[in-house]
Amino acid sequence: MTTTVEPAASDRRVGLGRTVDGGPLPRAAGRLTPLRGGDGRTRLWGWIAPLVVTAIGGVLRFWNLGRPHDVLFDETYYAKDAWSLLEYGYVRETVQKADARMLRGEADGLFTSDPSFYVHPDLGKWMIAVGEWLFGLDPFGWRFSSALVGTLTILVLARLVLRLTGSVMLGSLAGLLLAVDGLHFVMSRMALLDVLMTFFVVCAVACLVADRDWGRRRLARVLESGAAGARAGPVRALMFRPWRLAAGACFGLAVGTKWSAVFALAGFGLLVWAWDSSARKAIGVRRPVLKAAVADGVPAFFSLFVTALIVYVATWSTWFVHAGEYESAYAADWGPYAQTDASGLAEAEQSLRSLWNYHEKIWDFHTGQGIRDATHPYSSHPAGWPIINRPVGIAVESEIPAGEQGCPDTARDCIRQILAIGTPSLWWGGALALLVSVGLWIGGRDWRYGLALVGVLSSWLPWLRYADRPLFYFYAVAMIPFTIVAITLVIGRLLGPPAGPGVPEPSRRRMWAVVTAGVFVILVVANFVFYYPIYTNGLLTHEGWLDRIWFTRWI
Repeated sequence: MTTTVEPAASDRRVGLGRTVDGGPLPRAAGRLTPLRGGDGRTRLWGWIAPLVVTAIGGVLRFWNLGRPHDVLFDETYYAKDAWSLLEYGYVRETVQKADARMLRGEADGLFTSDPSFYVHPDLGKWMIAVGEWLFGLDPFGWRFSSALVGTLTILVLARLVLRLTGSVMLGSLAGLLLAVDGLHFVMSRMALLDVLMTFFVVCAVACLVADRDWGRRRLARVLESGAAGARAGPVRALMFRPWRLAAGACFGLAVGTKWSAVFALAGFGLLVWAWDSSARKAIGVRRPVLKAAVADGVPAFFSLFVTALIVYVATWSTWFVHAGEYESAYAADWGPYAQTDASGLAEAEQSLRSLWNYHEKIWDFHTGQGIRDATHPYSSHPAGWPIINRPVGIAVESEIPAGEQGCPDTARDCIRQILAIGTPSLWWGGALALLVSVGLWIGGRDWRYGLALVGVLSSWLPWLRYADRPLFYFYAVAMIPFTIVAITLVIGRLLGPPAGPGVPEPSRRRMWAVVTAGVFVILVVANFVFYYPIYTNGLLTHEGWLDRIWFTRWI
């Protein structure tokens, strides 16, 4: 009598019998195990190197942060709104010539008693208010939080790429590229919302990648124990996922800074479903897409979307405290919701209804006929953002006479400008890397390229729907961290694994890959240095300025 022994779940080889390079397919548990962080020394350098790169980016962003001593572009809204929140708990209307009074150091008497209608959530302005609370109502104070958060984004991105690749070098390279991107640099030195929102989105994605590793390790342990569960695979063991809760909270903070982050939440929510489906497919689950939608999708909905919603509503907490001021101001628009005699639960319900009606007014502002009829000299169509079709002039002082402000006597005249423009070589190289990533995600089945593409597309494509209103290239700052992820992944692909056990000595192809990658990085850094004067309001001769304005649409 012959006895047939059923292989353990962890020993099953599901799907193809061989890998693409002809080797045996790893066991399911092995395929679920994420990249290791190396030995203790490697893990130590995995913090030291990104921190060094972050420090470089921080020095660049904080150097002369208070210059120019002026209110730049939309700082005229956010700096005053933040101070009003700090002083009164809600945003008030400003008096005439408030900007000039702020720049003279006057912090009192800037506001009327009427609530102001503002069109973005509170959190970003509260973050700006932190800098004003620490350093006062001056340019350094209201730009401080953007510089700090922009610097921290470098660290989070470096650690994210390190986790994706297992390479300290590639992680540090990603941080360096973000440190020398001109658009991220300029937006990190202004009191606007976009760089703050970008930080929370990158943090959320970093949490999702950590969750992917955590979930697959847990799934591998369940497989090795032989307790694979029902036909859908383990369910209960994967119900509570702390990293997903953290990601949901970060997405809520991102949307609480600027609504456009909701597209990233939606895009990565779908990507998480794809990740869960592939994990269940790896252990032999039939119809994994459908089963993952139930076994993983329902808990993920609560972890990501419900958590994000709760956190988002919480960011309006001070609005609830002062809801009465807005109900009185907009009673004619809100009708029966503008009650003044409610109390207890009825008051809470009334405040939520009032907030909903306020959101309707914000939505109407962003999508109504008024904004569609508006024009702006620096508006640009989002289709051209990846190749820098129309950068944004933040500030300019032109026709400075020779001999004044250090303008050379031999010059025709000089100019000072702050131009929100990405480092051209980085953005154009990134556009090529994104095209390569499409093939490596679909053809190479490498999930990491999908992460980069979803990050870019969810930060870019939704704007095409609203191209009939003025849009600005600096909204694309949310794209650049994920573009850099694509660049570093492609560079890692070109370089291949380093020589070691089972890996042959470096070939001529690897040598040329190293040279190509090195030339690209040097070109990006040199390009940033070349453009540095028009990122920082530096003095340039008219000819020197024209050397940097490569296309007429950049003027």
